[in-house]
Amino acid sequence: MKVYDKSHINNKEHWNKVYSSNNMNSLGWYEEIPKPSLDFISECGLDKNAVILDVGSGATTLIDGLIQQGYRNIIATDISTIALEKSKTRLSQENSELVKWIVDDITNTQNLDNTLKVDLWHDRTVLHFLTEKKQQAGYRATLKRFVKKGGYVIIAVFSLEGANKCSGLDVVNYDHKMITEFLGNDFGLIKYLNHLYITPSGSKRPYVYTLFRRENI
Repeated sequence: MKVYDKSHINNKEHWNKVYSSNNMNSLGWYEEIPKPSLDFISECGLDKNAVILDVGSGATTLIDGLIQQGYRNIIATDISTIALEKSKTRLSQENSELVKWIVDDITNTQNLDNTLKVDLWHDRTVLHFLTEKKQQAGYRATLKRFVKKGGYVIIAVFSLEGANKCSGLDVVNYDHKMITEFLGNDFGLIKYLNHLYITPSGSKRPYVYTLFRRENI
């Protein structure tokens, strides 16, 4: 029997409500073209059969971009069933079938294969929502379990100059040094980017994007 703690249930309910009551292209994190992420992924020089795990995938257009670029081993995971269903609906059936869609809590995985080894972990906007030490530790443990040696990690979150709330929730703000410390000595920072994102409503949201490579197991 799968057991979920209360925080998981509350998070799941929150994000299902967000995705069921809003148009995707009006959400404060919606990107028509996720250029910073695609640029960082391009720098990794991955084989088109590389395993890419998009964490907190939501209804992101990154999946569309990856498919267009020929990647064929994509896993999209999110705590919200509704978010992933909306992504699948947006894509053609042919493209939707190229992606493994897995509903899960990345801080306490139940449905992802524990033996999974990925070439790239991509996270835009999940880590900064994890305000509790237990959540952060669970996230890091999952990342370390799944990312293979030589694999890449892309994490994009609100920067120190960014908003301290999003979608009605508190967030933790980071700079590239803080993310480096969070991941630990097994991961080497390749580059980072301070990026000013403009929301669909016209608000400014400063982000920091980071790219790491796993050097040790």
